[in-house]
Amino acid sequence: VLKAQVTEQISAEHDQRTEDRKAHRNGSHPHPLTTRVGAIALHVPRLRDGKFSTDMFSRYQRSEQAFIPAMPEMGK
Repeated sequence: VLKAQVTEQISAEHDQRTEDRKAHRNGSHPHPLTTRVGAIALHVPRLRDGKFSTDMFSRYQRSEQAFIPAMPEMGK
C-alpha cells in the first residue's frame, strides 16, 4: 500500500523517467509500531525532497490505534 501511495504521489513508477515526475525515491526508513501482538517495523518510503505522507498513520504515531482500520486495504 505504501509503495502504491508513493508511486501515485510522485506520478512515476520505480526507475521510470517521465515529464510528470514530481520527486525521486530515496530508499525507506523503519517506522516502529507497537501492536497487541508485538512490535512491527514498517518500511516507509522516503523521497529526496522529504515530503512523502500517508493517511495510514501519522508521522509520530507509534501504536496501532489508527492503523487497524487501514489494515484491510494493505491486503490489496
